[in-house]
Amino acid sequence: MADVDPDSRVSALDDIFARLNRSDAPGLVVGIAQHGRLLYRRGFGLASVELAVANTPDTRMPIGSTSKHFACLAALLLAEDGKLDVDASIRAYIPELPVLAGEPTLRQLMTHTGGYRCYLDLSVLGNAGAMMEKGEAFRYQLLQHDVNFAPGERMAYCNGGYHLLSIAIARASGMAFETFLKQRIFEPLGMVNTDSVPSDLTVVPGRATPHVPQPDGSYRRGVLPLEDLLGEGSIVSTAADMLIWLAHLRGTKRIGSEATWAQMLSPARYSSGVVGTYCLGLEREKYRGVEVIHHAGAVAGGASQMITVPAHALDIIVITNGAPASPTELAWQVIDQLLGDGVLEAAPPRVKTAELAGLLGSYWSQDTRTLVEILDDKGDLGFNLLNSIALPVVADQSRYCVTFPGMGPLSFRHVPTSLLSDAPVIELSNCGHVDRLVRLPDVPPPVTEFASGLIGHYVSNDLAASGTISFDGSRATFAVKGTRGGWSSELEVISRDVAATSLKPGELSVPAVLVVEREDAGRVRCFRLSTTRSMNLHFVRTDDNATQERE
Repeated sequence: MADVDPDSRVSALDDIFARLNRSDAPGLVVGIAQHGRLLYRRGFGLASVELAVANTPDTRMPIGSTSKHFACLAALLLAEDGKLDVDASIRAYIPELPVLAGEPTLRQLMTHTGGYRCYLDLSVLGNAGAMMEKGEAFRYQLLQHDVNFAPGERMAYCNGGYHLLSIAIARASGMAFETFLKQRIFEPLGMVNTDSVPSDLTVVPGRATPHVPQPDGSYRRGVLPLEDLLGEGSIVSTAADMLIWLAHLRGTKRIGSEATWAQMLSPARYSSGVVGTYCLGLEREKYRGVEVIHHAGAVAGGASQMITVPAHALDIIVITNGAPASPTELAWQVIDQLLGDGVLEAAPPRVKTAELAGLLGSYWSQDTRTLVEILDDKGDLGFNLLNSIALPVVADQSRYCVTFPGMGPLSFRHVPTSLLSDAPVIELSNCGHVDRLVRLPDVPPPVTEFASGLIGHYVSNDLAASGTISFDGSRATFAVKGTRGGWSSELEVISRDVAATSLKPGELSVPAVLVVEREDAGRVRCFRLSTTRSMNLHFVRTDDNATQERE
């Protein structure tokens, strides 16, 4: 166990955060403790650029998805009370949910293995991120006619699952979700500045303003577009309160039984038999050879990271309100600084592009409608799934591994061409389920070929929205109109039947892939739209053949 010398390494922490301590920009709060002894607690930058108010060590900020494990603990406390069964179907508590391909348990919702689509993606796709009134997030979940995958098969991050979990908690407890957290967790632990706040429009004393940076250097106020945020990300807290919580999470428990906490820290096992790193609202994995338990969070105009290193009793919380920095990267730097290379192993090196230059390109599986791009990322190999973000690749024996936030274990390997086809092939393992993807031609077909038979009007019952695909002679455009909002985006042609698009309404951004389903004569009756969290959303043509041919 490495104890930190407060006079040497701790004093050097200022160097990590100094660049963020500005008098003209939003900032962050930081709290660090070891063995329950406070090492570092500071505020940096402004809580409000508008009012020129500085962040202090006691400034309150939303922690986003770091909230999730509190919802899991709430469910398990009700299980201790005999009021909830976390291994029962969610429909046992919310029977109005549609009967889909299998019924996920509450535990599967907690581990993001339930297979449900996510209301947040659905609201952006269907209504361009317009503010959702109370109950609308729930209604999006009720609208669905299909799922991402069978319960337990794999992992796909789902805020909607936690929203449903929170509704089940409220129904089983007979009180509002935020009241249950307050009475059963926050107050008993003395977390006096911590609350579950359902709306960003609620004025919370002492809370920093979330800031969303704009291209011209200005800021917009960050507001998550719903009025009933629940266990998926509703908690507002301080660095001091989160250090109280981390000491409890890592040490002697006052809230929850030994059996409850054993469940909280047990990772999910997928139907393939592979075991992941995601537990009940908490990630449990290795960082440079030491075990860490953590969970990040993001809100409109802010982010957070909570980490404990149990073997060294080191607790870290970093929360930002718009500082131009990743709290996760800052927290890793804190661990690097405080534990040092004498304790930590070397980080695994990224695979260099030169090692696998022959694999660069886009890959496609028709069976699972999966699109992958292997690309060069400034000399390092990058991996992109479903038009999302380029992620680093590290080698592990004969496979190449990717850590995709919000998904289970991902890895791939090159399959010798002669065994399967003339085109390069990769074998992709997602939570232990293996799929083969064939490389697409480096030069995509002309947009005219992609748009042929596709132009027209469509409807998606899953989104309660209409869609239109148009072509101006050089560009194909996809537009969606919902009940209270709409958007349009150019389609980037990948192959004859696959295109990528990125939707950026307001402060939200959702990359997606559109897959065309053609009849034998080339006519298009429908297409499907997928994000990493809401897959295969069905759009069905509403105009007739004559309209299609004229266009």
